[in-house]
Amino acid sequence: MLISSLLPLVIFGCTGLQKPNIILIMADDLGYGDLGCYGGDHAKTPHIDGLADKGIRFVDYHSNGAVCSPTRAALMTGRYQQRSGIEGVVTAAGHRHTGLSTQEYTIADYLGSIGYSTGIIGKWHLGYDTAFSPLNNGFDHFRGYVSGNIDYHSHIDQTGRYDWWLNKDTIVEEGYVTDLITDAAIEFSRNKQGTPFFLYISHEAPHYPYQGRNDTADRTNGADFPVSGSRPDIENAYREMIEAMDEGIGKLLTALEQSGQLENTFLFFCSDNGANRTGSNHPLKGFKGKLWEGGHRVPAIAFWKDHIEPGINSATILSMDLFPTIIAITGNEWPDNVELDGQDFSHSLFPDQSLQERTAFWRFKNQQAVRKGPWKLLIDGEEVSLYNLESDPGEKKNIKELYPAIVDSLRVLLDDWTREMDRYSPRT
Repeated sequence: MLISSLLPLVIFGCTGLQKPNIILIMADDLGYGDLGCYGGDHAKTPHIDGLADKGIRFVDYHSNGAVCSPTRAALMTGRYQQRSGIEGVVTAAGHRHTGLSTQEYTIADYLGSIGYSTGIIGKWHLGYDTAFSPLNNGFDHFRGYVSGNIDYHSHIDQTGRYDWWLNKDTIVEEGYVTDLITDAAIEFSRNKQGTPFFLYISHEAPHYPYQGRNDTADRTNGADFPVSGSRPDIENAYREMIEAMDEGIGKLLTALEQSGQLENTFLFFCSDNGANRTGSNHPLKGFKGKLWEGGHRVPAIAFWKDHIEPGINSATILSMDLFPTIIAITGNEWPDNVELDGQDFSHSLFPDQSLQERTAFWRFKNQQAVRKGPWKLLIDGEEVSLYNLESDPGEKKNIKELYPAIVDSLRVLLDDWTREMDRYSPRT
């Protein structure tokens, strides 16, 4: 099956011998209203805002999950996370025996098969045991941590274990995690001049513990510690963490410009889920862990110098869509025996091109949601809500009583999807 089309190949210039580099930057718990380009005014984010000014800012982009691991599983596989069994968080204490199966075909597997060098810098969170290492899921290079969060200075995870790796071994490396991720990303790209590469930069910021660059470590081996950090001014720490990430992205862009790689690099920035109560999901309702829009509608930006025209994209897009979109951008054939749930949105990166209407689903714990066009049905336990997101993006008015037929039709779609997903065994 040929997923790509002539349009992205011609505009992206992929018909020649030179394959485009792919850089995917994912923030952790960054909310819809946390960036300046999305109306935020707490943190200064000039470099990310610059990407939005020169690229495409997505206003209806969604993480597949409302928490970390599910979104990352969907991103890696191009499928609903339920199919790989990662519907919940791969926790540091309870799930050290499991992770993303090496039988899954990942975006790194695919890109490696067509000649790309593949690297992940930062957070993995799809398995603690080395059996589930990124190196067993298509990546050539891994520098980062496998857990959900680590101390930004001591690199100790939530259970008190040291968690900073180079490939399959832990290494002692001093420094603020955000800066280490930036430096490693620049080093990786510089070492790949003349070689197409896929680089997944998975930042910790602004996930807790809330620590700025000039703070000291809170977590030490074998000691009790405050999981979220010891700073009383959490909002200021949160701001510092976002700004440090933004500075790092600026340094990476400068390095790519200086090396001559920027013009041949497709870059996509996003978040793994909405912000918790510390951050901002304004003007959306809800936060991380919830299936209101604030839990999964997140910032996203596509940038490719001299290839993508600046603009705003209002198509409904999910994390899992990046896999088929990157296939289209690289212009290669997809194996017939591998099926994706994600939808190629490469056409919507261009003027006068649109994305077909699609139905999207979410499920987390006792919450379920289905979206079709402007309509969203949300089921939270026994509570049923219907919203028209076109007129009410803040989900302020439950209109289920006004449109019972729409409720019924969406519920049928949700029930069918649920039965399909229930065929797969959970791993978390």
